[in-house]
This record gives sequence, C-alpha cells and structure tokens, in this order.
Amino acid sequence: MPDFAEQHCVPCEGGTAPLSIEDARGIIEYMKGWTLAPDAKSISREFLFKDFKEAVGFVNAVAAIAEQEGHHPDITLQWNKVRLELSTHAIGGLSTNDFIIAAKVNKLDAPVVV
Repeated sequence: MPDFAEQHCVPCEGGTAPLSIEDARGIIEYMKGWTLAPDAKSISREFLFKDFKEAVGFVNAVAAIAEQEGHHPDITLQWNKVRLELSTHAIGGLSTNDFIIAAKVNKLDAPVVV
C-alpha cells in the first residue's frame, strides 16, 4: 500500500472515474479511524477533544493541510467534537486525493478519537 501521507493531491476534474467500491474498501483498511460510506462515495472520521479551543486548533491544522493540497474536507465542529468527511465532488465519489488528506490528518496530534 502506498504511503498516502507522502503524496500530494492532483487536480481532479469531471470525466475522471471515482475509485471503485472494491478499491475504496481495500484502501480504507489502512486508514486508521476512517469509515467508508455504504455507497463508497465518501469517507469520514470523528475526533473528540478536551474543549472547544483544542477542537478549533485541530480544525485550523486540517484547514492548513487542505489549503496546501488544494483539496478540502467537509468539516463539522460541535464544541469539542470535529467530524471530517472527504469526497471528490467533481467526480461524485472518492479519489486518491481523499485518502491523501485522510492520511495527512492522521499524522496530526489529535488526542482522542471517537
């Protein structure tokens, strides 16, 4: 399995096929804490923090990764809980970019995972 955290996102435009369900299932096994949606069109993960300040700090760190890579997750923030969802909207499903962001997020120092 390639080390997705060492890769960089590439622009993904319409006309590119999303990853197959089989490919997504194979990759998600190596993405600690991430869950594949039943339709295999997105992946998600929740993080739990001590307080709002820690959660916002984490969101800012994720935003920095997303900006650097040019690929952005959907982020939900609820006081001390952050939920990230990744999908490549331009192709209506998952691309390698989603797993690259997930792997880079996994390298952050998030204290508690739900």
